[in-house]
Amino acid sequence: MTVSVGVDVGGTFTDFLMLDSAAATFRTAKVPTTVDDRARGFLEGIDALAVAPGAIDWLVHGTTAGTNAVLERKSAPVGLITTAGFRDTLELGRRTRPKPYGLAGNFTPLIPRRHRREVAERIDAAGNVVVPLDEEAVRAQAAALLDAGIESVVIHFLHAYVNDAHEARAAAIVRQMWPNEHVVAGHEIIREVREFERASTAAIHAGIGPIVSRYIKSVATQLADRGFPGELLVMQANGGMLASSLVASQAVQTVMSGPAAGVLAAAAIAEAAGTPNIITGDMGGTSFDVALVVGGAPVISAEKDLAYSVPIRIPMIDIHTVGAGGGSLAKIDAAGMLRVGPESAGSTPGPIGYGRGGTEPTITDANFHLGRLNPDAVTGAGAAPLGAVREALDALGAPLGLDATGAAEAIIRIAIAELAGAIRLVSIEKGHDPRDFAYMPFGGAGPLHAVEIARELGIPKIVVPRFPGLTSALGCILADVRHDFVQTVNRPVAALDPAEIDAILAAQAKAGRDLLAREKVAVAEVRIVHEADLLYKGQTHVLRVPIDGERFDADAVLAAFADAYRTRFELEFPEMVPMLANVRTTLVGVRERVDLAVFAPAGGDLAAARRGTRRAYFDGAWHQAAIWAREALPADAVIEGPAIVEQADSTLVLDPGSRATVDRVGNLVVELM
Repeated sequence: MTVSVGVDVGGTFTDFLMLDSAAATFRTAKVPTTVDDRARGFLEGIDALAVAPGAIDWLVHGTTAGTNAVLERKSAPVGLITTAGFRDTLELGRRTRPKPYGLAGNFTPLIPRRHRREVAERIDAAGNVVVPLDEEAVRAQAAALLDAGIESVVIHFLHAYVNDAHEARAAAIVRQMWPNEHVVAGHEIIREVREFERASTAAIHAGIGPIVSRYIKSVATQLADRGFPGELLVMQANGGMLASSLVASQAVQTVMSGPAAGVLAAAAIAEAAGTPNIITGDMGGTSFDVALVVGGAPVISAEKDLAYSVPIRIPMIDIHTVGAGGGSLAKIDAAGMLRVGPESAGSTPGPIGYGRGGTEPTITDANFHLGRLNPDAVTGAGAAPLGAVREALDALGAPLGLDATGAAEAIIRIAIAELAGAIRLVSIEKGHDPRDFAYMPFGGAGPLHAVEIARELGIPKIVVPRFPGLTSALGCILADVRHDFVQTVNRPVAALDPAEIDAILAAQAKAGRDLLAREKVAVAEVRIVHEADLLYKGQTHVLRVPIDGERFDADAVLAAFADAYRTRFELEFPEMVPMLANVRTTLVGVRERVDLAVFAPAGGDLAAARRGTRRAYFDGAWHQAAIWAREALPADAVIEGPAIVEQADSTLVLDPGSRATVDRVGNLVVELM
């Protein structure tokens, strides 16, 4: 590996980072996301790096295209062929409600009812055929879906995770008729119990598959035309990556891949900084993503709801998202309350301060007015129209009896409360005390609010990466190749034949090696990890424990489960029956490590980094804040607040009573006093 490029396509900006490991140099670029054609913005950013595609060895891409398609219900037209009597599984779900109280709320299913078709077939929970598959009905329903203009179809039959014969046969029939590759058999995506969650995951995959694969194929083709010799690699939600040639069959793995890359990079940066336990906060233009890194590794979850009644069951970095970013709009609601987000101004027209036609005040505009953002540098298109920003804030605050400054301060305080609430959700509510962690803000808007968030939560230390706005792009470069597999067993451990479990583990490992061979990606080594999900009979939630080696040792697994249960609940149940719910295999193709010392600051005079002062508002009063250029700060430099540290991709705000120190790899370590 010599020249590596990481690309993160966000809702507002697309970020680029190039590392040349041989020359120990790097370059960065940031361009507005071209929502109408993301491939165009991607290629514009490659041009901005001033590197010939033919000189790039690794090109890794993280994207939110699939996630946005699901959340905005802008997926490809999808149909479903399922077991007779179960067409409404996707809509009934777990019989929950969008809001716990009252009759308010609404829900749009991933697949409309008119496109959910049934056929006669039935396999029971033990894998026995109860009703044979009606193959003619499969053909008839597939033809009807084609006539309805459906682009992607899901084959989802009851209990196919234990016996896939009917699902596989139906998929083979439909593929003979279907005009494209987007025929999804549920067992090919996930072989795990729980019909609703399995159906939802398959439906998500089917809906985003055409969108993501078209986009990735367009980028890959244009890169090849420009001389790129390798294969474009794509980030996955689990923190690994896969080859672009596999995206059509693995599309669901790209959900939340951009945010996952940021957490992966944050973990590596934290390890280099000697801070293994961190809370990450990725704040861009449209959202705020929070995650935990414990012991140097991101917390991985196999269960997540992308939105109400839209569960996804794939291994993914556990990230919680709220609709609060730099572009989040501030409005007075019908009750006369000031609200911030989740609607966003996006990249077009963007905040008022960007001068691109925005008319409604945003979090970014509040920071412009409070003097925390440089009006001559942030927009990239001339000076920010501060007069227009002030007028909009005056108009917003008037019903509340606030002037422009009061309205701006209120916007920031409301945003901080929501951002801090998101952190509480992934920490306190899951048994972690934020005071035991450091906070790592990244994304273009992350460091702007880091000190206020840390004070709100009592977090004593903040670690700001060298390039906060490009952290997700760095994560793309740091990622290994990764593939995950799961198989439901759902039997008492005492009744298991270890040879049967060994065969499942071996088959999963082989499937991972086969995918790695298809990707043709050079890796330094291959690591295989096996795990087991266990629970006591009659319970519904599992605990995951490792399986040491390549063989299933029931005694060792039971001992590990008892220890995990005791640690989690401080209880022991020797009289209860342990059940093996699932077995899991993770294959990791480990790439050559990147030395983060490439970001180490050079020596120099601290005074040379000083850029004067600017009037800025903190805690009810205006101050003269020192302005510093991040790229000119020498190692071990110490900056006292009030101060503002500016760089091309982000801005760090230090209030009075905070101090920042530059560490050996270029991070700014902030302590609150």
